[in-house]
Amino acid sequence: MIIRNAIKCKICGDIIESFFVHDYKVCSCGACAVDGGHEYLRRSAKSFDDIIELSEIITVNSSN
Repeated sequence: MIIRNAIKCKICGDIIESFFVHDYKVCSCGACAVDGGHEYLRRSAKSFDDIIELSEIITVNSSN
């Protein structure tokens, strides 16, 4: 379960967060983006070395 879907851009310092499905957000310098809200984690970046992962997830045990 995704609690928070967010990243920080190491270039411009923006923290961007996606709240809903297809809520595509780009940092102010255009180096990275986040998408998916609480449904999926999608990252776009010129270099993934330029992002800091800030997402929070909880593993849910679905066994009966």
